[in-house]
Amino acid sequence: MTILDGKKTSADIKAEIAEKVKELKAQGKKTPHLAAVIVGNDGASKTYVGAKVKACELVGFNSTLVELPEETTEAELLAKIEELNNNDAIDGYIVQLPLPKHIDEHKVLLAVDATKDVDGFHPTNVGRMALELPTFLPATPYGVMELLERYKVPTSGKNVVVIGRSHIVGRPMSILMSQKRAAGDATVTVAHSRTANLKELTLKADIIVVALGVAEFLTGDMVKDGVTIIDVGITRLDDSSKKSGFRLAGDVHFESVAPKASFITPVPGGVGPMTIAMLLKNTLLAGENRA
Repeated sequence: MTILDGKKTSADIKAEIAEKVKELKAQGKKTPHLAAVIVGNDGASKTYVGAKVKACELVGFNSTLVELPEETTEAELLAKIEELNNNDAIDGYIVQLPLPKHIDEHKVLLAVDATKDVDGFHPTNVGRMALELPTFLPATPYGVMELLERYKVPTSGKNVVVIGRSHIVGRPMSILMSQKRAAGDATVTVAHSRTANLKELTLKADIIVVALGVAEFLTGDMVKDGVTIIDVGITRLDDSSKKSGFRLAGDVHFESVAPKASFITPVPGGVGPMTIAMLLKNTLLAGENRA
């Protein structure tokens, strides 16, 4: 069994980006600049955004953090997005989700300039991805593809089951893995809450990508020997034996699935660290495009 180590791989990618930034600076070219917008006081969101800002500092990017209060109106947020769209100093930016309930997320994401959409969520970028045109890929699926490629996981002709159909992970994963590309050329089935006989599908799968957000959903009796497992989920579970009072679990029951797997991502330390690394890679691309 090989552990797909996202922590190490993301560190490798950040080191590669840092070298590229050094080259840009030595040539007198513009340093990539990433901005992040956060609305409200959601603890998890603040942690994620803080990690993104720290990662920018690590690779030598410029970064801007825009913090807005919970009571910010939709109109005020859209005005701030328009300001970022028109700011030539900023190459790319993200709007951290979730947003407060009184703000329409779809309206906000549509307002983001597609050429600065380093999250890869804008319909223009999703369409370009589907057509296999150069674009910003959604960071989490992009990270999964990078892990598969760097670890040389066989995907061509393989039977893949993606559990979850979100626009952020499930659907992009199904598109990318079916394309003619590195870590692609697979035959992909998308499963979801209405899928009948899911176990029959997973038992035939060579690769399973689980992105449900249900802790330890995939168990050992649902997979065959030699399977590759990509676990995108992360959930806090109460655990009195831990000093923190909780433990982190993925969508895969690691103890029962890992003994059967050829390749598997851990939680934490698998897909999670890759998401930020690929956001940085998208920002580097955005800077090159704008230059």
